[in-house]
Amino acid sequence: MIGADNSDTLEPMVHEDRLPGHESELEPKPHWEPRYKGSDRLKNKVALVTGADSGIGRAVAALFAREGADVAILYLCEHDDAAKTKSIVESEGRRAVAIAGDIGDPQFCGRAVQRVINEFGRLDILVNNAGEQHPDKDIRGITDDQLRRTFQSNIFSMFYMVQAARPHLKPGAVIINTTSVTMYKGSEALLDYSATKGAITAFTRSLSENLVKEGIRVNAVAPGPIWTPLNPSAASRPKRSRILARTRQWAGQASRMRSPRASCSWRVRIAAT
Repeated sequence: MIGADNSDTLEPMVHEDRLPGHESELEPKPHWEPRYKGSDRLKNKVALVTGADSGIGRAVAALFAREGADVAILYLCEHDDAAKTKSIVESEGRRAVAIAGDIGDPQFCGRAVQRVINEFGRLDILVNNAGEQHPDKDIRGITDDQLRRTFQSNIFSMFYMVQAARPHLKPGAVIINTTSVTMYKGSEALLDYSATKGAITAFTRSLSENLVKEGIRVNAVAPGPIWTPLNPSAASRPKRSRILARTRQWAGQASRMRSPRASCSWRVRIAAT
């Protein structure tokens, strides 16, 4: 596995907030399974998906594999979830590699992309999906470290991944960013998170204009509430009980959230167009 170098990059908040959480501990389980037979729309393509160990990222990896793509799975430290996603991709007859590290570190992003090139020889699709959120109803509760970390994970990482991938993206390549309905609707308890999603939307539009002459398409998908490990784990506060003990109170909300697979069909359409 690839890890992050020591640098001035902030350390992940995973130990404080248990983010981004383990899908293996989540109840009810999110539905990631593709619901239709693939038609080779991504045959022999290579996709790199950040945050592909669980949630939307896992659903995207599974569907891309069903459509014929090999998949690089980038994740922070949820090794059990990443191993599951890797087995899902391989069960579709495609190749997969799981790479652990912090996408908030530009050095890690460079090494991760190079690992993909070494393994697969090319990169056709970059899916910037990983992110984090820390609910705070009072803006005074947002610490400097949290603010910097949220922007580093959610938007700085997209710059780092695109910068690392750009030399390997040929005409016909695709970049797909994950933004959110909060980019325009807002969220009273997700002030810093919503701000990053607005930034992602502006970044996507600008990057599209920047790369269109190179034959590289850039798009974004803006899902609403999706039932993933990020939801209950983000609600956990420091030193509270493990996420498994809190999933009961979130199970009722899961019925009002959409499954990860509901958010990934558009990504296949964008990637295959």
